[in-house]
Amino acid sequence: MKQRHMDQIAAAAKAVQGKLASDGINNFYFVACGGSQAFMMPIQYMFDREIAIPSFIYTSNEFNYAAPKGFDAHSVVITCSHSGTTPETVEAARRATAAGALSIALSNEEGSPLWDACQYPVHYDHGPEAVMCDKNNAILYALAFSILKVVAPDRADRWDGGIRAIESLGEMSDKAVELYKERAVEWAEANKRDSFVYTMGSGASYGEMYSLAICFFMEMQWINSNCIHSGEYFHGPFEVTDYDIPFVITLGNGCTRHLDERALAFARKYSKRLFVIDENDFDLSAVDESLREYFAPIVETAVVRYMIDALAHDRGHDLSTRRYMWQMEY
Repeated sequence: MKQRHMDQIAAAAKAVQGKLASDGINNFYFVACGGSQAFMMPIQYMFDREIAIPSFIYTSNEFNYAAPKGFDAHSVVITCSHSGTTPETVEAARRATAAGALSIALSNEEGSPLWDACQYPVHYDHGPEAVMCDKNNAILYALAFSILKVVAPDRADRWDGGIRAIESLGEMSDKAVELYKERAVEWAEANKRDSFVYTMGSGASYGEMYSLAICFFMEMQWINSNCIHSGEYFHGPFEVTDYDIPFVITLGNGCTRHLDERALAFARKYSKRLFVIDENDFDLSAVDESLREYFAPIVETAVVRYMIDALAHDRGHDLSTRRYMWQMEY
C-alpha cells in the first residue's frame, strides 16, 4: 500500500480515536450512491457484527432530506464518490462537517468537491495498472480495520491481521477468477440475449449482488434486474421462479450462508438457469478464519467483473456506454 494512502488512513483513524475520547461516538453512517454505496455495505455489516456502536448505511439524498434523528456531532460519517463530484454525496459530506460530525471521504480524485467537503479525505487508485492493495476495496478495508483498531483495541491483533491480509488480495482474486472463468464465459454466451436477470445474496455479500443488479446489469448493460435478499426470497420473490428465469446467486461463507443455501435449494428445483458463486470455493487461507466472511465479497468482486466483461463482449455493449448518465442534466 502506498505511503500516502497509509498516512491518510492513519490520520482518519487518529481523528476517530480523538473523537471517541473527547465527544464520544454514538453512531457511524456510511453514505453514498449506487456502486459506491454498495461497496460499503460489507463494512457496515462488519461494524454491526463487531462493535456495539450502531452503524447505518444510507443513499446520499435520503441522508440529506431525511436525516436520521441520531445524526449529530457525535456521529462519524463516511462517504464515497469515485469522481468526487456526485452532488448528493458532496452535500452529505458538507452536512456532516457543518454538524460537527467527523467526516471521512473516499475518492479517486484528490482536490474534488467531495475531497474539500470532508475533514479527512482518503484517496484510492483505479484502473488496470493499479495495484490491488491501493484500489478502492482494499483502501476501504484498511480504513475500516484501522477504525476498528481504535474502537475495539482489545482485538488489535485481529484488526492488524486484517490489514496484513489486504496485501494478498491480488493473489486471492486471481485464483478465484481462474476457478470461475470457464463457467463465466459459458454463462455469458448462454445469457447474452436475456432482457432480465435476478441476483440474490445475503450478509456481507449482499452488497456485491446489489451492485451487480443496479450497476452492471441495469446501468452498464441495460438489462432489467432486481437484487433479492436470500432471507426475503420466500416472502414474495420466489413466486417469479420458473424453468427459464435466470438468477445469479452467491453462497456466502459466513453466518448467513444458511439463508443462501435454502434459497438456492428451492431455485434449483424450478429454474434451470442459475449461475452460482460459492465463496467456500475461494482460497482465503491468507486471512484469519474469523475475518474470511468479510474478505469474500472483495474476492467475489473479481469474479463478477470477469463475468460481466464476458457478457459485455458477447452482447457487443461496452460497459462505458450510457443513454442518460453523464449525457444530460437529471
